[in-house]
Amino acid sequence: MQMLHVFRNTPHGREELLQTAQFCKTMQASPVVYIPEFTKFLLYLDNDVVQVDLDKTFLRSPGTAREHVEEIMAEMDVDNWRFFVPRHFSTPFLPDVPVGFHFMGCPHTIADLRSKAGAGYIGPRIRRILASAAFPLLLFSPVFKPFTRIAVMFGGKANAATALRLAVRLHRLSGLPISMYTAEEGRRSRKYYEKLLSKNALTGVFAQSVSDWQIFPRKEFVENLYRIPHDALVVMGAYGHGTIRQLLMGSTVEIIQAHLPNNLLIAGPHYRGLA
Repeated sequence: MQMLHVFRNTPHGREELLQTAQFCKTMQASPVVYIPEFTKFLLYLDNDVVQVDLDKTFLRSPGTAREHVEEIMAEMDVDNWRFFVPRHFSTPFLPDVPVGFHFMGCPHTIADLRSKAGAGYIGPRIRRILASAAFPLLLFSPVFKPFTRIAVMFGGKANAATALRLAVRLHRLSGLPISMYTAEEGRRSRKYYEKLLSKNALTGVFAQSVSDWQIFPRKEFVENLYRIPHDALVVMGAYGHGTIRQLLMGSTVEIIQAHLPNNLLIAGPHYRGLA
């Protein structure tokens, strides 16, 4: 498996690459590092062509970028990685990036507003990538935050089954324990979610792989997020009904990414690498 990482030669970029290195070591994947020479590139997804906009921090200090990447990979003891250099361009300043990856890393923001200082500018395109990509996106925590467990958010929509299957796949690759978190909503009690597991043929997988299932009490959802362990990789699914804007805005995913500092791994509706 391979993970695409767009490197920026800044302290924030260092933290992001450290996170990619740890994720790939844990999940037995190979980092593919792209040092951009332009602030835009194209992703040719199965159902869409997405122009990814970067801010100028991604072009900072190009003379030392490769050296810094090599230092970080050596520090993290990662040897199965490589640089990516674009070979094809849609225009002289718009390189094409292939999409045959299994994961992609992005700064920790999916807000429509311009990213805050230090957060990068991939963020506003994340929703568009998630809507069509066959691979999940890793949204980095603000600083390097090694994870030792997996926390899967199991809600009441179609994305719940996708999230659990992805978490189980990661568990099988890494051996890390899985905890599952569910929020009671309306008439949706534990029995409702048990039926959802059965409907998606996940009862056996759940019993074999999930070590702990916590159901949030009926109170403010943001308050319940305090119970998510600080050292957990949070796995979620983004459902694809309506417009791309509706894919995440106002949803549980948007709330979680705004309030939780953990690394987030999000699979969109076209994610195909299920366990």
